[in-house]
Amino acid sequence: MKVTELSLKGIYEITMSPFKDERGLFMRLFDEDVFGQYGLPGNWVQENLSVNKKKGVLRGLHFILPPHTDGKLIRCSRGRIWDVAVDLRKDSETKGRHLAYELTENDYKWIYIPKGFAHGFCTLSDRSELVYKHDTYYQKDSDCGILWSDPKLKIDWPVENPLVSEKDQNLMTYSQFVETYVGLP
Repeated sequence: MKVTELSLKGIYEITMSPFKDERGLFMRLFDEDVFGQYGLPGNWVQENLSVNKKKGVLRGLHFILPPHTDGKLIRCSRGRIWDVAVDLRKDSETKGRHLAYELTENDYKWIYIPKGFAHGFCTLSDRSELVYKHDTYYQKDSDCGILWSDPKLKIDWPVENPLVSEKDQNLMTYSQFVETYVGLP
């Protein structure tokens, strides 16, 4: 397992090392000791699966308000996705900046996104699946989000006309978030 911190402080890429032979492959998906060496959580309390039927489905940018903010461990288990994390941490030097990367079923990677980030993704293939591990239980009353297409965020989504839910089309702008919440702890 190889762990690398990415360009926004606190976001890590965890690359697994599959053992392959003529039968297929075997790999360790999680190792509490390895995660602990990098200060990453190991107590995942909830795991979710997002199944997306079509290329061009866009979900996000979602986050949970304090005191229920959550860190996430994300992996594309089928297909290809364009994953995005936006820094909303109030005291962060990179507040308002984002990190985008492609995840595929064949790259054997997890991305760890700490508390204080909004998260979204867009499918790059038909029938894609995303597995999420969360370090805090979901709290519906604290569910929030920022508009995926906000020009202030300058996110270069790889699809022209994504399929977006009504909820995600009506999220607040980044400026509204800053005016309302200042940032996340």
